[in-house]
Amino acid sequence: MALDFLSSLFKKKPKEEAPPQEEPVLEEELEENVENREENEQLTQIMERINEIENDIPRIKISIDTIKKQMQELRDDIDRLDKTIKDVMMLYEVISQEINPFKDQTAQENPLANEINELKKELEDLKLEIAQIKNDIKVLSGYGVDLDSIIYEVLAEV
Repeated sequence: MALDFLSSLFKKKPKEEAPPQEEPVLEEELEENVENREENEQLTQIMERINEIENDIPRIKISIDTIKKQMQELRDDIDRLDKTIKDVMMLYEVISQEINPFKDQTAQENPLANEINELKKELEDLKLEIAQIKNDIKVLSGYGVDLDSIIYEVLAEV
């Protein structure tokens, strides 16, 4: 019966025939049924996709945790390598300073190195002189000498 109805809908009707009153109602019902079926199919597809995604979430979480763990292990390895490289570089510097055959030549040829050595000597001389002044002040303060007046006189000369 439904097949007859559907076939009658798709048959070309002569223009002379008047359409029955019941057909528009049936057409609307068919359209609603088709729309409802399409909506149900879409909802079913959406629900299936949601279920797939829900099933994938635990696997994705495990993958993320694994990647985080591997990244931390790589960071630790890089830190260890960095420390090892620093240790090797320090060892190289120590050895190259001790064994470098060009050490004396570079110091003589480099004017900045000469100036640095001269400044080091002057600094050592100043340290010795300050140590002597401290000792002299201690000795003078033991004899009851007025240190304030001596300091003011020296500052006034400078």
